[in-house]
Amino acid sequence: MPELPEVETVARTLAPQVVGRFIDNAEVLLPKTLQTGHAFLPELRGGRIAQVWRRAKLLLVDVAFDDPAKEPLTLAFHLKMTGRLFVYGPEEAPGKHTRLRFGLSEEADGPVAAQLFFDDTRTFGYCRIMREPEFTDWKFWKELGPEPLLITPEEFAERFKSKRGGIKAALLNQGMIAGVGNIYADESLFLAGIRPDAPCCELGEKRLVRLAGALRDVLEESIRQCGSSIRDYRDANGNAGAFQNTFNVYGRHGESCRVCGKTLKKSVAAGRTTVHCPHCQR
Repeated sequence: MPELPEVETVARTLAPQVVGRFIDNAEVLLPKTLQTGHAFLPELRGGRIAQVWRRAKLLLVDVAFDDPAKEPLTLAFHLKMTGRLFVYGPEEAPGKHTRLRFGLSEEADGPVAAQLFFDDTRTFGYCRIMREPEFTDWKFWKELGPEPLLITPEEFAERFKSKRGGIKAALLNQGMIAGVGNIYADESLFLAGIRPDAPCCELGEKRLVRLAGALRDVLEESIRQCGSSIRDYRDANGNAGAFQNTFNVYGRHGESCRVCGKTLKKSVAAGRTTVHCPHCQR
C-alpha cells in the first residue's frame, strides 16, 4: 500500500497537471469506489481545482467555486493497494480498471481538454467527496495522528514514551503518527538502531528523539527518490519510485546487513512481516 512518500509524490506530480483546471463532468464507473458524496457530483461541474495535497495516506483535491454561494468541496482519495491517478487526453476511453473519471477544461464551461482517471485494479481504493463539516465528522479523519514531517522530535517522544506496546506497532498506528506503514517503520527503526519489538516505554526520550529524526530522514529521502515501487505504485506521470533500491532491511530477510554484515532476521510485529538486524538494532 502506498505510504506517505508515495502519496506525497503523487500529489506533487498530479498538481501541475490539474490545478487551475475546471471540472466539466464526473462519472462513476464502479459505484462502491465513491464511498460518499454522490449527491455532490452535479455540483462539481464548473468547480476549479485549487489545490492537490496530502494528509497521512490520503490524497486530497480541493475544488473551489466562483459563486460565493457554493461551498468548496474536497475529493479525498485513498489509493489502498493499487489505486492510481493519471491525466489523459480528452479522447481517451476509460480502461477496464478505471473506476472514476473527471472531465477537465481550461475554463469554466469550456470544452473538455483532459481527463482525470482513478484506476484501481484490486478495487480496494476509494474516493469521498465532502465539505468541511463532513471532514470534521469523518471518524477516520478525526483519529489521524500528527504528520511525521511536521511534529518536533520532542513532541514525538512525548507521544510515545508512555506506551507499553512495541515501537513498530506504535509507528503503524495511524492515531499515533500518520502516514507510516510497514516499509518506513522498518527502515526508520534500522536507522535509529532500535529493535521493532522494543517497548516504547523502555526506550527513553533520547532514543525516541533519535527515532523521530530517523523517521523524518527516511521519509524525506524516499520523497526525493519518488517513493518506493514494490508492485503497482506509479506517480501521476507514470514513473516508478527508486527508494526500494536502497532499502536497508525491508524485504531483505536472510541477506546481509549493509552495515555490519550479519544476517537480517524476519519476525512478525503488529501482524506485519518485519525485518531487522539483531546486531545493529537493540
